[in-house]
This record gives sequence, C-alpha cells and structure tokens, in this order.
Amino acid sequence: MIPQEIIRRKRDGEELDAADISSFIVALAAGQLSEGQIGAFAMAVWFKGMSREEIVALTLAMANSGDRLQWAGIDRPIADKHSTGGVGDNVSLMLAPIAAACGLAVPMISGRGLGHTGGTLDKLESIPGYRITPDAELFGKVVKEAGCAIIGQTGSLAPADGRLYAVRDVTATVDSIPLITASILSKKLAAGLETLVLDVKLGNGAFMADRRQAEMLAHSLVEVANGAGVKTSALITDMNEPLADCAGNAVEMRNCLDFLAGRKTGTRLETVVFAFAAEMLVKSGIAASSEEADAMARRALSSGQAAETFGRMISMLGGPADLVENPERYLARAPVEKEVPAARSGWLAACDTRGIGISVIDLGGGRRHPADRIDHRVGFSGLLQLGTRVNAGDPIAVVHAADEAAAEKAAAALAVHYRIADEKPELVPVIAGRV
Repeated sequence: MIPQEIIRRKRDGEELDAADISSFIVALAAGQLSEGQIGAFAMAVWFKGMSREEIVALTLAMANSGDRLQWAGIDRPIADKHSTGGVGDNVSLMLAPIAAACGLAVPMISGRGLGHTGGTLDKLESIPGYRITPDAELFGKVVKEAGCAIIGQTGSLAPADGRLYAVRDVTATVDSIPLITASILSKKLAAGLETLVLDVKLGNGAFMADRRQAEMLAHSLVEVANGAGVKTSALITDMNEPLADCAGNAVEMRNCLDFLAGRKTGTRLETVVFAFAAEMLVKSGIAASSEEADAMARRALSSGQAAETFGRMISMLGGPADLVENPERYLARAPVEKEVPAARSGWLAACDTRGIGISVIDLGGGRRHPADRIDHRVGFSGLLQLGTRVNAGDPIAVVHAADEAAAEKAAAALAVHYRIADEKPELVPVIAGRV
C-alpha cells in the first residue's frame, strides 16, 4: 500500500475499494502515516466525498482497528446516544444516567471538542480525579454496577479514529459527512451496542448548517449503522442558538448538576433530553410507547434516581463521591466573572452560535492545536434564550474568564454575536425531524 497513491486517487475523485481503505486505516492505526498524509486524505474526502460503500468500508475498518467490546453478564439492553456536536450541548451528561435509571446499560464513548463545538470529555475533565480512559475491566464494572459510564476512546478502542479525529479538528475537515459518519459509528460499533440514537444538529452552530445537509448526514448515519446490525434512529435538532444557557466546561458541568436536581424545567435542553430518553427506551424495548417512555424518564429525574446514578458513575471513575451534593467544592470557578449588557432594548432575535463557540476557545476553553491545554473554568453562563425581551443594559450573559482583559474581549464579542430586534422573533422547534 502506497499512501500517497490512495490520497491521489481520492483527490482525483476516484472510488476507493474496501481493501485500499482498510490498508490505509491499518497503517494509520499503526502510526505509519504522517499527520500530513492523514490531513491530506481527510481534505481529499472533504472535497470529493465518498460513496455509501466507501463509507461502510471506512467505518468497519476504523471499528476493526482495535478491540470490540463484549457485554456478557449484563442483562440490560445495551444502548447509547451520540451528538454531531454543538454549543452548550451537554445532553449526554444527563441523558446517560436518566436512561440507566430506567433500565438501560449505557456504555457511552464520547469525544473532545471539535472545531467550535464543545466536547463531553473536556467537560468531564473539569471534575477532579475523573478517569476518562479507564481500562476495559473498570469500564465494564461501572456499566454493570452504575448502569452507565461516559468515557473516551482508550488506545485499544477504534484507535484509527482517535488519530484521525485529532487531525480533523485542526485541518478544517470536521464537517465532512463520510468522516463524521465513520468517526461516530466506528466507536459505536466497537462498543458492542444493540441500539443507538443520534442527535444530528442543524443550524449556524452545527457542522451541518442547512436542512438538506443535516438530513443527508442523518440518513448516512442511520443507514450505515442499521446496515452494520445496530438498530438506529436519529433526531434532527436545532442549533441556531446554544442549547443550554451556558457554554464552556465547568459551567456546563454545573448546568448538568442543576438539571439533575430539577432546576432546568421548561427549557429547550429539557425538551431534547427527554425526547432522546424516550427514543432510547422505546427502541430498546423498555417502553412500549413514547408517552410511557417520557413518563419513566421524568420519574427517574424527579425521584432523584438519575442524580444518584450519575454520582455513582462519577465516584466509580475516580471523581468525588459527593460531587452531586457539593459541586462548588470541586468545580473550579474563573477568577473574573463579568456581565454582558444588552446594547439596546428589544427582543433577542438571532445569534451567531458558531461565534459563541469560537469565543469560548478564545477564552481558553477549547483547542486550536491538539496538544493545547484547556482552561476548564472559562466560558459563558446565563445565556438568554432567543425570543427574550430585554432592556438596554440588562445582562444577556455572564463571561467567566482568567483575567480582566480576556473578560472584556469576550464580553464585546458576545454582544456582537446577538441581534436585538424591535419585533418578537418567530422561534423554531428544537426538534426539527426524525429519521
């Protein structure tokens, strides 16, 4: 196998056969390719695309590049959810313990931030001691005893994707349907899932900015996953504004704990969490209808079972045993917190969600290079929802920054990211469709 020949053929729009794709991925996993070659391949795929057969071959090659997990001894349905990424999207943190409290086993393999989007693992690493890469024995023990475990890729689980993922993040090749499909599903196939639900984001804060792109990605993911033997469906959800009222790492962990304590009712975030809980429970056979599943999920939250499950998962993976009860003891706060005033009176009509994500990176809450260290303290909280009426000077958000200069810069940027209008905007539903 000559890597540059495979890159050239894809660059020229040729269809690669499964053997060529497999050879390239084997070399990638073995560390035999340079970052330049990996980036060139990713860029060629970004420009020329892949056929459905090529995507299947890429997905299977990446899934087979390491271990495939087995779940003998667990008598619950094995299920998971994955998001294509957004800003303020911390659904997985609450959904996993809710689903587990309802009787599912949720081995959730999550990722770091990509481009302007936040990463579940980066958020979890704001918790002191939390182990995002446990060995297989501990991972299995946590799933069996707590019901869920949210971890990152270990070196032995789809290792080819781990390296490709990091290169995509810094080469502007994140928003490629073939690469997104293979990245997400290789991890899910390797995790030994029975069912999977997918959150495909749509809008100016998503990698798929328009409806057609989002539907294409949803169909690609669902068809490839079902073809590989995992019962899969997808919901298309709106990302034209941050999903939660915050964006960052520690701030989103606080949001998660507030949600599990029942303090985020009536929000867009709540709508999405329970929609996915219902989808998981019905698809896995735990509930007979969406209505029954929704009621089960809400009971798991209101009874405190979900919070208890989350706390057990955190503790078993090395985090504080009392994080749920005492989050402020462990989640570091930024030294500077600054309100962002509304520039004028009116209605919050639109926002540049991608710009908000970039502002988090500028604060130090994301990466420009794979080796960058994240400041987990920084970000935004108190983000007002679109459709909110404000008066000039009212706070529309709070900046969490490492110093005054960074806070001033971020506050100025955030103010520009919001458009205030004289008329109340027509809001779109947060659930835009199902595949």
